[in-house]
Amino acid sequence: MNGYATSDRDAVTAAPGGLLDLLKVAAVVLDAGGRIALWSPEIEHLLGWTAAEALRQRADTLLISPENRPRGRELFAQVSTGARWAGVFPLRHSDGTERAVEFRTMRLLDPEGQPHLLGLATDATTVRQVERDLALSHSLVNQTPLGIAVFDNDLRWVGVNPALERINGMPEEAVLGRRLGEVLPGLDVATIETRMRHVLETGRPLLDQQTVGRTAADVQERAYSESYHRIEDTDGRVLGLAMAVLDVTERQQAAAEVAQARQHLSVIADAGMKIGTTLDLQQTARELAGVVVPHLADLAAVDVLESVVASGTITPVSGGAPAEFRALAVAAGYPTDAIHAADPVGELATYGSSRVITQCVRSARPVLIERVDGKMLRRLARDSRAALALHEAGAHSYLALPLVARGKVLGTLSLYRTVNERPFDDRDQVLASELAARAAICIDNARLYGRERGTALTLQRSLLPSTPAEREGLDIAARYRPALSEVGGDWYDVLPLGPRRTALVVGDVMGKGVQAAAIMGQLSTATRALARLDLPPAELLRHLDDIAGSLGDAIATCVYAVCDLERGTCELSSAGHLPPVLAGTDGSAKLLDVPSGVPLGVGGVAFGTLEVDLAPGSLLALYTDGLVENRAEPIDTGLDTLTRLLRNTGSSLQRASDSLLSALSPEPDDDVALLLVRTRA
Repeated sequence: MNGYATSDRDAVTAAPGGLLDLLKVAAVVLDAGGRIALWSPEIEHLLGWTAAEALRQRADTLLISPENRPRGRELFAQVSTGARWAGVFPLRHSDGTERAVEFRTMRLLDPEGQPHLLGLATDATTVRQVERDLALSHSLVNQTPLGIAVFDNDLRWVGVNPALERINGMPEEAVLGRRLGEVLPGLDVATIETRMRHVLETGRPLLDQQTVGRTAADVQERAYSESYHRIEDTDGRVLGLAMAVLDVTERQQAAAEVAQARQHLSVIADAGMKIGTTLDLQQTARELAGVVVPHLADLAAVDVLESVVASGTITPVSGGAPAEFRALAVAAGYPTDAIHAADPVGELATYGSSRVITQCVRSARPVLIERVDGKMLRRLARDSRAALALHEAGAHSYLALPLVARGKVLGTLSLYRTVNERPFDDRDQVLASELAARAAICIDNARLYGRERGTALTLQRSLLPSTPAEREGLDIAARYRPALSEVGGDWYDVLPLGPRRTALVVGDVMGKGVQAAAIMGQLSTATRALARLDLPPAELLRHLDDIAGSLGDAIATCVYAVCDLERGTCELSSAGHLPPVLAGTDGSAKLLDVPSGVPLGVGGVAFGTLEVDLAPGSLLALYTDGLVENRAEPIDTGLDTLTRLLRNTGSSLQRASDSLLSALSPEPDDDVALLLVRTRA
């Protein structure tokens, strides 16, 4: 592209902000003897020497380091003969450093014919940066497929890049200095120039402005997207206008297809985020109905086979047998009585073998009925009253999709169109099938999770001991609360060791589900067996660590305590577990600094022991991390709260246990085991 055109006004203006100001070009004049005769403010800014310091000084001794002086004198002699020299030469700054300076030099003669040397200088680094910027700008403008035009303030062409030459169908020389309408009359010139004046006046760019018209490059009308930007120098002086042009004809021709594809992708993406946010069967069904309405249907119902809901099993529908469904979700895209035509959520519904919904689950294939009449409605609705409600609502098209996961049918998704006049078609069926398939996997995951959670919870509860309310000299309260999501491997136990001696244990197996519960059972059983040997706490944990190591990848934390009421002491050892809390009758409570050790199953590290006094009325609290951990807060906050609450527990440990669970972990993300033991006064 050519540079900006020069107007008469530009020729007489002295406004700053041009390229020379950017480069900060400086001037220095040396006399015939090489002394500094003239010293400009710019050279003072560049090299730091003031005019008073520089004038009448020899340039080679003031400005050139000793090792460069021979070369400097050689260049001075060369220019003094009338030759010119241009290049980079290092000069000394007043702070002692050297600066690379770009020079343009020439000889001047005074009235007596004596030679002087004029040096025009600027910082070499600045010059290189400007050169790089100009080269980059030139490459981008000339190589981009985007058409770029520059206009002056009178809206006359100043330059175009090769891409715009191809769009215009004419070379740059044919448009320079002319107005848009003189060159391209086939465009909406009035609208384009109105946009250009608006940008020139306000300085606010206009982006993606649409124009349809014809250029010399094409006899057919094409669509263009244009963006306008005002060009200003560093001081805000308006230099002209830049316009970027992109041919978007093909994009507009494909707009309808793209819009539909985007809509489908949007629905699928929406489904990916909204369906399966939990492992709750009914919530997943509601999420599916909420996605398809109103994007795909005006009315939707999700029905799942009763066997899936009742027992977590899948009983196929075969032959002429009826199908039993449990309605899990119904949704409508607008207020309508037709929503009552669907099976009430939560209720059981039985459909005979000839009904469409039964055929859908039996064949595991979609059923598309483009046009629904009164006779067909009776095969779709649960009874004649529901069929009438659908008819009055204007139901005219129906689509049923089987919910198939891992090769098995779980239920159906039923879709109706009532206010949307377009009947369901094959494209709707493809999209609905995609949504049904995604939802079916989520529903099946919820089913499997429900079965596994039930099994793990049953196993967990069966392995936990029936804790006595009291032992000799001790009052005891214990609680176990499973997580709302997956059951883990937390456990507690109270083990008699002899007269007035009792062992307490609380542990937490890493992991979730049946496997964690099974490992917990093995470790709990091993602890009971080892406790019969009346081993010191550290030694018992060492044996338990060996056992955990033999269980594969089993890792668990554990705290083991032995209360000896004869001696009035308690010995504690920990395998990477959170510290117990000891509360006194004086209202004090503190975390016990038990040597933490490493979790069971890691091996190779000895366990330490802490012995504390157990005064009459002392309260010892052992717990797992689910009680004090909160994703929104650091664990220290939970520990501080637990310690504070244990300072005043009241007389009933049972009520104290319930209060702690309610205050610290009302809806736990992790299992909670809690053991409170108080010595009697």
